Amino acid sequence: MTEDILQRILKDSNYNLSLFPEEYINELRENAFEKEVRGKKAVFIKCIVRDKDIQLKPEEVVRQLYAKQLIKDYGYSKKRINFEYQVSFGREKKSADIVVFDKDRVEAPYIVVELKKPKLKDGKNQLRSYCNATGAPIGVWTNGEKISQYNRKDPNYFEDITHIPNADQTLKDVLSERFTLRDLIVRDKIANERKSLKDIILEMEDEVLANAGVDVFEEVFKLIFTKLFDEFGSKKDKSIIEYHIDQNLDDEERADYEELKKCLGNLNDKKFRLMEFRNTGQTESELKTKIQKLFDKAKEQWTGVFPDGATFELSDSHLSVCVSSLQDVKLFNSNLLVVDEAFEYLVNKSSKGEKGQYFTPRHVIDMCVQMLNPKRGEYMIDTASGSCGFPVHTIFKLTGRLFSNVDIPEEEKENVLKIFGIDFDEKTVRVARTLNLIAGDGETNVLHLNTLDFDRWSDKTEHDKKWIQTYGKGYERLNKLAVDEENKQFNFDLLMANPPFAGDIKESRILHQYELGFKANGKAQSKVGRDILFIERNLDFVKPGGRLAIVLPQGRFNNLQDKALREFIAEHGRILGVVGLHVNTFKPHTGTKTSVLFIQKWHDELCPKVDDYPIFFGVSEKSGKDNSGSYIYSQDSNGKLKLDKNGHLIVNHDLHNHDGELSDGIAEAFVTWAKEQKLSFWSGE
Repeated sequence: MTEDILQRILKDSNYNLSLFPEEYINELRENAFEKEVRGKKAVFIKCIVRDKDIQLKPEEVVRQLYAKQLIKDYGYSKKRINFEYQVSFGREKKSADIVVFDKDRVEAPYIVVELKKPKLKDGKNQLRSYCNATGAPIGVWTNGEKISQYNRKDPNYFEDITHIPNADQTLKDVLSERFTLRDLIVRDKIANERKSLKDIILEMEDEVLANAGVDVFEEVFKLIFTKLFDEFGSKKDKSIIEYHIDQNLDDEERADYEELKKCLGNLNDKKFRLMEFRNTGQTESELKTKIQKLFDKAKEQWTGVFPDGATFELSDSHLSVCVSSLQDVKLFNSNLLVVDEAFEYLVNKSSKGEKGQYFTPRHVIDMCVQMLNPKRGEYMIDTASGSCGFPVHTIFKLTGRLFSNVDIPEEEKENVLKIFGIDFDEKTVRVARTLNLIAGDGETNVLHLNTLDFDRWSDKTEHDKKWIQTYGKGYERLNKLAVDEENKQFNFDLLMANPPFAGDIKESRILHQYELGFKANGKAQSKVGRDILFIERNLDFVKPGGRLAIVLPQGRFNNLQDKALREFIAEHGRILGVVGLHVNTFKPHTGTKTSVLFIQKWHDELCPKVDDYPIFFGVSEKSGKDNSGSYIYSQDSNGKLKLDKNGHLIVNHDLHNHDGELSDGIAEAFVTWAKEQKLSFWSGE
C-alpha cells in the first residue's frame, strides 16, 4: 500500500478530507486493502456500519469518515445508523447516503446525510427532498471539505444549526445552548467547515433572499454590520481568550486550529457575555425584535453608515434563516478576505465592471504593503479605495495586529488616523467606513468623493450638510495635507491604489485640469483613459520622496501609443519596479492582464534624480486562483486545507511568503533587492 492511497482514490473528484481528524484519516488508510475485481486491483475497507467489505470510491471514503464521527464524536450507536436508506417518491425510490434514526421512533429518520452531490446547491436540493419525504427534522450535506447542517423548519426553509445534536441531546438543546465568544471561535464556520462568507451568502440567496423582494446588498450589509457589533461587544472576553492562548500555546500550536480548539475547551467562560446575534429557539417575531435592537445600538456607535431610521426589510421568517446562516461565522480577527469576497459579490458588479473597478485580492495588497514598507507616522492614501484593502492592511502593518475587537492604544490610533481612502462608489464607501470605524476604533478617514473631479469637491465639502456631518472630520484631516486650496496637490508619504481602468474621460472640464489632458503640441485631448488620469492624480497626491504602488493594465507598459505616458512617469519619479500579475488574478470579473507599478518621486536626498538606474521586475506564475476565478488554497500532504495562526485559509500564490507559510515570493525578492540598492524606505533595516 502506498502512503497516498486515499488521495489516489480522491484524485479528480470533488471530494476532500479537510473536515476530518488526522487520526480518523490515518486509521482508514491503514485498514484499507487491495483485492482483485474482474482482473483489476481495487481498494476495499470493512464498512464501519454494514460490517462487510466495501470498495472505496471517493463518496465511500467520505461516508466512512463521517460515520466514524457520528459514532465516536456524537455517540450514535451503529444500530441507529443506516447506509443507502430507501426513500419513496411515489413509484420511484432513491437512496439516502446516511440516515440516523430517532431514538424513540426506531424506524423514523431523524438525520439525513447527503454525500452524492459534491456541490452544495445540488446536494441541498436532494437533501430537502429526502427530509420532506421522510419527515426528518435535521439534514447534513458534506463533500468532506465543506459541511452544512440544517434544521428543516418546514418544507420551505432550511435553517443552519451550529452542529447536529449528540446522541443524548435534542434539537432544542442545540438551539438553546449557552454561546459566548469562546464558542464562536471554536465553532467558526470559516475554519471548521472551510466555507467562505460568499458561499454562505450565496446559499442564503438561494434559500430566501432571491425572492424576498428586498435590496439584497442592503439587507446583508445590515446583518454583517450588526454581527460585527455583537462580536465587538465581547472585546473584554477577547482579551481573556488571547491571554489564555498566549499562556498555553506556542506559535506553532496556535497555527494548528485543532490545538487551538483544545486549548479553548479548557477555558472557563461562565462569566463571559452571551452572543446576541443568534437564533436561540425563540419565535421569529421575537428574534427580529432582538436583532433590530442590536442593529439600532450598532448605528448609534458607528455613525454615518446607515440612516438613523433604517430597519430590516426582511420578513420575520426570512430574517430567521439569515441569522441562523451567519451566527456561527467569526468576522473579527480576520484579514478581511472573509468580508471582502462577500461584498465583492454583493456590490453592484455590473456598474463596477463598467468602470473597470474590482476589489483587489488580499495577497496582492499584502505584497504591495510589504514592498513599500509603511512606517509609523507616515501618511498613506488609496484614491480608489473600494472596500479599503490597502488602507486596512497598512493599518495591520503599522499596528502589528489584524482586524480585532480589542481597544486600540491612543498612540496607535494616532497612526491609524493618518491612513485615508477615497472612492466615488457610495456602497463601497459605506462598507469601507464600517471596517475602518472598527479598525480605527470609532473614527475613519474614508471619504465619498470623486478623486478625479477635485474641482467640484467643494459642492460636498462646503455645501452638502449631510455629507459634512458624515465625512467632515475625515476631510478636515485630509485638508491639512493639502499643498494648495484647489485640492490638487497633497503631501502624502505613500499611495497604493487599484484605480478603475475601463472607459475614457471625455468631459473637457475635467481633462483641462490635467497635464495629460493635453497633447504634446498643447492642444486638448478629446478623451483620455480613466487610469491614465489616475496616474497623474496619484503622483499629485504624494510629496517628493514619497512612494506609490498602482495596479495598471499591462498595455500601459508596452503599447507604442503609451510611450508619452511612460516618459511622463519617468520624469516625475524613479520607477522602482514592475510586477506582472497572473491573468487569473482578477477573475472571474475580468481576464485583463495587469501589472503593479512601483514608483518613488524624485527628491534631492531620499531619491536623487538620475538618468540611469536598475529596475526590479517580477512575474507572478502562481496567481492563487484557478481559471474560473475561485481561490486555490494551500493543502497538507493529506490534501487537507491548511490554516494559518489566525485561522485563515492560505491562498496558494507566489507574491509573498504569508508569514513563512509559503515559500519566499516576489515581495521577499524585492526587499532583498531594495536593501542592496539602499532605497531610502528600506535603509537601516
